[in-house]
Amino acid sequence: MNNIKWGIIGCGDVTEIKSGPPLYKVPGSSLVAVMRRNGEKAADYARRHNVPKWYTDADELLDDPEINSVFIATPPNLHLEYALAALKKGLNVYLEKPVTLNAAEAQIIAQEVKRSKGKLSVAHYRRSLPMFLYVKELIDTGAIGDIRSAQIRLWQSIQPELGTLLEDNWRIDGKRSGGGFFHDMSPHQLDLMLFYFGEPQYYGGTSLNQAGVNQVADHVTGHIVFKNKVVVNGSWSFNVVSQEATDLCEIVGSKGKISFPFFNKPHIVKLKNETGEHIKEFKHPEHISYFMIEQVVNYFNGTQANNPCSIDEAVVLMDIIDAFSVQHI
Repeated sequence: MNNIKWGIIGCGDVTEIKSGPPLYKVPGSSLVAVMRRNGEKAADYARRHNVPKWYTDADELLDDPEINSVFIATPPNLHLEYALAALKKGLNVYLEKPVTLNAAEAQIIAQEVKRSKGKLSVAHYRRSLPMFLYVKELIDTGAIGDIRSAQIRLWQSIQPELGTLLEDNWRIDGKRSGGGFFHDMSPHQLDLMLFYFGEPQYYGGTSLNQAGVNQVADHVTGHIVFKNKVVVNGSWSFNVVSQEATDLCEIVGSKGKISFPFFNKPHIVKLKNETGEHIKEFKHPEHISYFMIEQVVNYFNGTQANNPCSIDEAVVLMDIIDAFSVQHI
């Protein structure tokens, strides 16, 4: 499989700049067809991105003989159905995050991956960005000594600047998203914690709906104890006054601290250790998923051995998210 020929299921907002163009800009990769239930919007997307074919039915796209790989970019409630259908046909799958509504669904996909001839990677693209790879390098080279604790704080207003509210507001529909803005944004953060610190030993948390503006939790807290004794604590609130909006991760070690935002500009990593304070600024690529999709293409076509992000890793992540969310008050 020298050339990866893609079909997109769900060519909506997330695929316009972030993750659609890399499918036809990465070497050895081309975008053959797109699907959206609204035919007018599907045709418009295909025209603007020079895609040869468009569909309004996912099954028709999956039956297209020219396609060997599928990017599933629908709301999470449809991920399980479409991923299983693609894998049963032996197609490769690149699956948006959160990978499913919960860990049980993710485990079903993991079992199908073992039976399928197709490969599957998850779109946790922040682990491929230079900024977050730099943080990993600082950790791995002992720039702040032995890691003791990581503190995550993501506080936003009821109309969050960092969260995307679209026409149908599916992100605050728990049946479609899994659990609101926490389910939409925390996978990026928590996946990086797994990427940095390895296998977790224990995790738990609590979620509640404080403001009562919608039916999903707007305040979540959680903690993870990793097998290497690193402790991660997180606080996610989507109901604070806008002046208190915060996006911050602080990783503290025996010899210093690393601080950085997950989403906000400027994209700056601050290192403070015994040699002083060091600040490094990064600029993300125009298509922020480009580096991840480049790795996925290489993994799918066999030129890269390791999976950039496997479904097994995503199962662990979704189990953590479930643990943070299950005790809903």
